[in-house]
Amino acid sequence: MTSNRSKKRFRKRYVALSIFMVYLVMCQSCMKMRMSPNKTKSFFEKAKTNFISEKFSISEHDIHYIQTGENDKPTLVFIHGSPGSWDAFKEYLKDSLLLKKYRMIAIDRPGFGYSNFGQAEDLQTQSKRINAFLKTKDNKQPVILIGHSMGGPVITEMTTLAPDKYKTLVIIAGSIDPDAEKPENWRKVIKTKPIRYLIPGAMRPANDELWLLKQDLKDLKPLLKNIKSEILIIHGTKDQLVPYSNVGFIQKEFVNAKSMDLISIKDANHFIPWTHFETIRDALLNIKLE
Repeated sequence: MTSNRSKKRFRKRYVALSIFMVYLVMCQSCMKMRMSPNKTKSFFEKAKTNFISEKFSISEHDIHYIQTGENDKPTLVFIHGSPGSWDAFKEYLKDSLLLKKYRMIAIDRPGFGYSNFGQAEDLQTQSKRINAFLKTKDNKQPVILIGHSMGGPVITEMTTLAPDKYKTLVIIAGSIDPDAEKPENWRKVIKTKPIRYLIPGAMRPANDELWLLKQDLKDLKPLLKNIKSEILIIHGTKDQLVPYSNVGFIQKEFVNAKSMDLISIKDANHFIPWTHFETIRDALLNIKLE
């Protein structure tokens, strides 16, 4: 009798350990939130859109990007949120109207997609690397940066580092105001070893960079006066992830912006790049390039 109970306890522990080990393996391999090369090829073939998928490397760090459109046209550069990858903007990259006007580039930010996946970087490091990459894509045409969510502060930081480089910033539901950031204490806990290894896929670098974000935004704030580009803010009035108060902060702090326009989307939440595709697409088409 005692022997049978011991065997049952052993089996339960063995099953529990096996399930835990499987979960650990899945954490390292699943939820990377990126489109495979085969699926990328299939997507663009179905859309009948030519594309480039390449990596730019600098000091052993990669920036993976997708490019569509003709090389001699003005450029839209799409920067995704957290977590995410280039394919957050895949519908834009194949849009026939946008392709008539622009060359388009969507990147995997450092730590995401195929850009050194899992190695999260602070705002300034990311921005320096993306700026270095974009120098290699210079075609002497205007460059418009589009950043959604975490992409908003990234394109803002990029522009403070290169004030004369970018014609227009399109900040979509961007988190720019440090006072609006309320870092959750649990993020610090799950950054520690070994707990961090229980966090699946792209959620791990996302947690790392979001924990740094408030201080990054504090450091960024005194540099906002360096921005001389045109600014277009697009924000949903009921965004529960990035408060609408960021709009007022941008309007107040971007004191040297060439111009400032706002598209408020009534009752919209944080996911407007997908739920309000036509609104955003049309706003990009309406940007004057002269």
